[in-house]
Amino acid sequence: MRRYGLFSSLAQSVFFSQPMSKKVITRDEWERKLKDVKITKEDMNKLIMNFLVTEGYVDTAEKFRIESGTERILSLLLKKLFFCLFAGVDLATITDRMAVKQALQSGNVEDAIEKVNDLNPTILDTNPQLYFHLQQQRLIELIRSGKIEEALEFAQEELAPRGEENQSFLEELEKTVALLVFEDVKNCPYGDLLDVSQRLKTASELNAAILTSQSHEKDPKLPSLLKKLIWTQNQLDEKAAYPKINNLTTAALDDPAV
Repeated sequence: MRRYGLFSSLAQSVFFSQPMSKKVITRDEWERKLKDVKITKEDMNKLIMNFLVTEGYVDTAEKFRIESGTERILSLLLKKLFFCLFAGVDLATITDRMAVKQALQSGNVEDAIEKVNDLNPTILDTNPQLYFHLQQQRLIELIRSGKIEEALEFAQEELAPRGEENQSFLEELEKTVALLVFEDVKNCPYGDLLDVSQRLKTASELNAAILTSQSHEKDPKLPSLLKKLIWTQNQLDEKAAYPKINNLTTAALDDPAV
């Protein structure tokens, strides 16, 4: 993971080289450059903790705190202070947010809506797109359960009026209702709406809205760094052949293609 933050400085030294042909950087040279850039363990721990807290993995974050020795905190008060200092989020709000997320991921959309309204009723009132997507997810769950008549009634009463006001909503509604036309819905053109990934997508959107309402960052820093890594490598590909990370899971360096 340490390599992810190093590419910008390495890329700069290559971008401004004068030769027209691609510069070839050997593995030994590249690894020497990597070792020259020092990233502290504390910074890495903060990055990991930021991801765990932002995504709502409370138990994992607490275990990581203990195992990494990031902070020696015994009392609940100091534990909350730790989360506040390292992630800008209070522990109680993480637990509430996680409960909302879990309800949605399990397909219980009504419970998720009730929980988020208890947490902050203005979130859905001020975000019509999010509310539509939650209602769309309710429709998907009805279709998944085979409640066809209830699904049609719900689509007509709750979603159709919103589709008339917004073209993008109407298009999404049409794709969802199209699931009712096919006998084998999982293999129809819009069958991906029934995938677990659709629940996760809606849950992620709701999670981001809750974080925004609490004046916290809505996205963890780690995925952003990975996107920067990919962008930087794409830029560097035009200038040089170098050991490249093609597998973000292992972060293994592949030998330069010459």
